[in-house]
Amino acid sequence: MEKMPYRADLDGIAETLAASVTTVAAAGWRGALPVLRGRQVILREMRVSDAPSLFAMLTTEDVSRFISPPPATVEGFERFIVWAERQRLAGAYVCFAVTLEGSDGAIGIFQLRELEPGFGTAEWGFAIGSPYWGSGAFQEGAELMATFAFDVVGVHRLEARAAVRNGRGNGALRKFGAVQEGVLRRSFLKNGEYLDQVLWTILKEQWREAKVVWSERLH
Repeated sequence: MEKMPYRADLDGIAETLAASVTTVAAAGWRGALPVLRGRQVILREMRVSDAPSLFAMLTTEDVSRFISPPPATVEGFERFIVWAERQRLAGAYVCFAVTLEGSDGAIGIFQLRELEPGFGTAEWGFAIGSPYWGSGAFQEGAELMATFAFDVVGVHRLEARAAVRNGRGNGALRKFGAVQEGVLRRSFLKNGEYLDQVLWTILKEQWREAKVVWSERLH
């Protein structure tokens, strides 16, 4: 998901986040996100206090070169985090902070947004700070996110888009087991230039097999 659905120009003043265990019981993931735990990666709800670390991790040239411009300030990330909560409450969007076992600092995000009402088809995407590339954080986080999408949200078809030039992103999706369905010509505007994107998909019925294969690779 190289085009972040958040638009700062449509956002209002930041509000206080207010998810609670009571809300979770009443509304499931729409009330508050569960904590997803792997061996080294933990996906959890974003907090306004994550804004400084997300700003530091996601605004570097290495990370931002193939995604739409992230918020340009820490305050912009604070507004994004509040916006994400409102979209989750509306049942249209999910965004997890990526953290590592033993450290609660956010090193990136995993996103999921509906492409049709009810999340039958959804788009997912990720951005992780470059110091953690090659650490296994993506692979483990992606497995947690896909399991959440299929088993909890009820997604049937999961799509991802990556610029053709984004060799690292396309390689990660291929290794994860996604299927390349085609090339979306001149579909992503970046720095005044329209770039081609690769469309990757994972179907729910294929995920079980892919998950077994991927788990064997992790272990």
